[in-house]
Amino acid sequence: MTLASRLSTAANTGQIDDPREQYRVVSSNLALVQVQAAVVGLLAAVAALLLGLASGQGLDVVEAQVLCASSVLTASLAACALGTLMVCIVVGARKLGVNPDNIATIAASLGDLITLSLLAVVSSFFYRHRDSQYLTPLVCVGFAALTPACVLIAKQNPPVVRILKFGWFPIVLAMLVSSLGGLILNKTLSQPQFRGMAVFAPIMCGVGGNLVAIQTSRISTHLHLWGTPGVLPLWMKKCWPSPCSTFCSSEINATSARVLLVLVVPGHLAFFSIVSLLESQSVPSERTFVLLYLLAGLVQVTVLLHLADVAVRLAWRRALDPDDHCIPYLTGLGDLLGTGLLALCFLAHGLLRTGVWPSSPLDPAPGPS
Repeated sequence: MTLASRLSTAANTGQIDDPREQYRVVSSNLALVQVQAAVVGLLAAVAALLLGLASGQGLDVVEAQVLCASSVLTASLAACALGTLMVCIVVGARKLGVNPDNIATIAASLGDLITLSLLAVVSSFFYRHRDSQYLTPLVCVGFAALTPACVLIAKQNPPVVRILKFGWFPIVLAMLVSSLGGLILNKTLSQPQFRGMAVFAPIMCGVGGNLVAIQTSRISTHLHLWGTPGVLPLWMKKCWPSPCSTFCSSEINATSARVLLVLVVPGHLAFFSIVSLLESQSVPSERTFVLLYLLAGLVQVTVLLHLADVAVRLAWRRALDPDDHCIPYLTGLGDLLGTGLLALCFLAHGLLRTGVWPSSPLDPAPGPS
């Protein structure tokens, strides 16, 4: 998401119109993404291991090696594939006169599909060869050796150097926040009243994350065109705008927020229909659940769009690039908020259907009598 937004901003501000400058911006950003993918992939594997230990699971050294190698390799391959796709889309949109903000972040939604597909293939390969003593350590060492070369390439671009030095905290914190959503999902998988939640969770999180990324990228581009880092334009002087200002004012950003909010219900209905056709036996399809599901989607996107308006203004006032410091937080929060609201949907649906409030997935298991 952040790569798509950075490239869109660079395109809209004319930074990639010159072929030589285009090569420098593109190569440095792709190298940066590879560095971030390798580091975050390893951190994600470590976080998964720690969460497993916290939930009472044991630690198997071979499985830990498979997990780390799979995570790092998947993250790097996905970053390479998606980065190349983003470059082609942004450069092509610029040449066609189309605003890349409206296309690049939507195309970035393929990230979950590509990453999960790669993870399934890569992890299956490593698991089949888990008896090989040197395979998984060599993969980790190999990517560790390639990281300094990517850092040197990334240093061609001064803004990217700044991200290399100070841009890690938003990414790591966003990963931790998103992991909390995964923890909620993991707690619900084995409980019958949450049947189908694993199918709807990626849709709920993906829709919210993509819409808030589009809005954040648009506001960021607007500020790069009309503002100076550290100083907000006159029509955006309020650092803490009200929800009414975010959605009901005549500003161009409020107009785009209203358009994105209108897309929530038809978008979710389309995805819900597809899921119902493909998984009709494993997901609830009652009218009550559909209404609760749509309400959860509206609440999630409304909260995220308002937070995007606030976060971008605060970041800009501190002379920080919103593409790098806001989108990770907002997409991570979208995962947590979407998963939590979806769990509430299933709980409320169970209450309305049976009249008995089902047990929460976060309730402790009963002890022996």
